[in-house]
Amino acid sequence: MAYRILSINPGATSTKVALYEDTKPIKVEVIRHSSENLSAFKQTLDQLDYRRGLILRFLERNEVKVNDLSAVVGRGGPFKPLESGTYLVNEKMLSDIKTGNVQADHPSNLGALIAHEITKDTNVPAFIVDPVSVDEFPEVARITGLPELTRKSLSHALNIKMVARKAASELGKRYEGLNLIIVHLGSGISVSSHLKGRMIDVNNANDMGPFSPQRTGALPVTGLAKLCFSGKHTYPEMYNLLTKKGGLLAHLGMDNVEEVEKRIDQGDKKAKLIYEAMVYQIAKEIGAMATTLDGEVDTIVLTGGIANSKRLVNLITNKVKFIAKVLIFPGEDEMEALTLGGLRILSGEESPKEY
Repeated sequence: MAYRILSINPGATSTKVALYEDTKPIKVEVIRHSSENLSAFKQTLDQLDYRRGLILRFLERNEVKVNDLSAVVGRGGPFKPLESGTYLVNEKMLSDIKTGNVQADHPSNLGALIAHEITKDTNVPAFIVDPVSVDEFPEVARITGLPELTRKSLSHALNIKMVARKAASELGKRYEGLNLIIVHLGSGISVSSHLKGRMIDVNNANDMGPFSPQRTGALPVTGLAKLCFSGKHTYPEMYNLLTKKGGLLAHLGMDNVEEVEKRIDQGDKKAKLIYEAMVYQIAKEIGAMATTLDGEVDTIVLTGGIANSKRLVNLITNKVKFIAKVLIFPGEDEMEALTLGGLRILSGEESPKEY
C-alpha cells in the first residue's frame, strides 16, 4: 500500500503544496500570495491561519481527508542548530517558533506550524526535513577574527542534502562514504563541503561566499563598516541591500541570469565582466571548500535554479574540474526532498530525530 504524503513549503510570496503517493507526485500546486494579502499581517507568524486555510482548501479540492494521509511534512526554517535528518514536530519546536527563539524570521518557519495545525487532531505524524539551520560544523569552522562574531551554518540544506544522496546513487556509493562539494546556485549561493555524510562547512549565503543574483556575498569589511556608519542607510536598508539588492542586481539592474546572458550575447562588456566575476567567485569558493576536505574530493555537484544555464555550469566546470569530476543536477525540487525525508521515516529506512 502506497504512503500518501502531503508536503508544504511556505515561501515569501507563495506556498507550494504537493500530494505524493510514495515517490510519485499526484498533485502539485503553487499558491501565490499577493503583496496586498500579505500586507494585512504585521508578522510572519500572523500568516499561519491564512496559509493553513489555503492548504485545507487544496485538500478539499482534491477530495483528500487528513486522516487518509500517512504524514504531513513541512519545510524547516532557520531554527536552532540541528543535525541533518527528519524531525518529528514536537512542542519544543512549536514553542521556539512561536516565541521567536529562531535564528531568523522567515516564512519557512511556518512549515512546522502548518503541518502541526493540520494533523493535531489526528494520528497522522507531522515532520520537518533538513531545515535551513542544519549544522554539522566542527568547532574550528566556527571561528572568525572577532570573538563576538562566529560563523553560522545556514544554507539551502534541504536541496543540498537531497542532491548529495542523488549524486551518491549515481556514483553507486553511499553518501556516508563520499567526500563532496555541493554548490546550490540560486538567488543566493551556498557552497558546501561534505565529509562522509556530514556537511562540515558552508558559506552562509547572506553573509559570505560568492556574490549571486541578489546577494552581495563577502565584502571588504572595513569598507562595509564605513558604509554602515556613513549615515546614508538605516539597518533595515543595509540588510535589504546585502541580501536582496546586491550581486547582479546591484551591478546590472537585473537578477535574471538568462537575461544577463542575452546582454552578453548582444555585446554588453559590463554584463560580461560582472557575470564572469560571479563565476570566478563561485569557483574560488569551491577551491576553498576543497581544502576543508584536505583535497580529497570525490565529486563536485552543481545544483539550483541557475544551474539550468549551460554556459554558467560550463564556465564553473572548466575552472574546477582539476579538483574532481563535476556532476550537474539543475533546478531544485524541495517538494520531492520533503517527501523523500518523510518516506524514509515511514518506510523504516531512518528513525525520526527529536528536536
